[in-house]
Amino acid sequence: AAVAFTGGPFTTKMLFRTVLCILALGIDTTGAFQAPARAGWTRTTPLMSTNDLYAAAPAGQTTGNVFAGVAGNGPRNRDAESTILVQGGSLRTWSYRSPLVEQVQVVLSTEGRPLDADIELWHGPDNTPCKMRVYVENGQLRPFSAVIDTPRGPNTVAIRNIGQIEFPFAADVYANDVEDPSEECIASSATIQGGALRTYPFDTLVDSVEVLLKTDGRPLNARIELLQGPNNNKEVIELYTEDGFDRPFFCILETPGSGNVVRIVNTAPVEFPMTAAVVPHSISDGFGEGAVLGGDVVLGGDLSW
Repeated sequence: AAVAFTGGPFTTKMLFRTVLCILALGIDTTGAFQAPARAGWTRTTPLMSTNDLYAAAPAGQTTGNVFAGVAGNGPRNRDAESTILVQGGSLRTWSYRSPLVEQVQVVLSTEGRPLDADIELWHGPDNTPCKMRVYVENGQLRPFSAVIDTPRGPNTVAIRNIGQIEFPFAADVYANDVEDPSEECIASSATIQGGALRTYPFDTLVDSVEVLLKTDGRPLNARIELLQGPNNNKEVIELYTEDGFDRPFFCILETPGSGNVVRIVNTAPVEFPMTAAVVPHSISDGFGEGAVLGGDVVLGGDLSW
């Protein structure tokens, strides 16, 4: 469309000459209204997200995974790149299409806050052969670690954080280097009838224990509790498995401190017994390190006694 100028022939001629000079000299006018850049200013703080709180720190940096090295041995010290932050009220899934994947290990931990999660195994549409509810009082001191059998793929592991938004946790699901129950654990299985319970006290030297639950092919309904003191639940697992022979349950419970007792309750009717085995997994060799029993008290009142 034609543009009409009302400034007279002189103004039109000057405007035309200005446009020609700009085109000839290649002057960039796109930044005419932009703020001038500061000389020598560069960004020194990298952009980060909340997921970086749970990721491994690059070489030379002191920040990184707040859960790195937590709770000692085993799969909890794996590469933090596979760990996903699950916010309160959100859901994350891990799918395995290959039928060669027969077991996966689930590891959940926090930065010291409570952990409340629902874990389900999806096998086909509207089919949940295994599900559990997990509560841990301190996810840093006692991270949750369990093995879920996934025969006849494809399978999907779904983890939902049913806690509030202030209580996120880190989740990791992997199919390599899955922990297996020891020979002692397999050989020490005992029957628990439906509606019955059995307790397993452990010494202070025991840092973690193995728990193996299975049936002869019937459904498995159980409640696993870690107590430290009278009715003081530090960790609770409510478990359901469609077939306790095809999909047995195996987990490792961290038992720091003294007075730890594992209580197994068969919540199924009397027609559905199960076998349970609870044995020590790791034993500390530094009992009393850095502490003096009795303080400055000398037995008998004589140093040479």
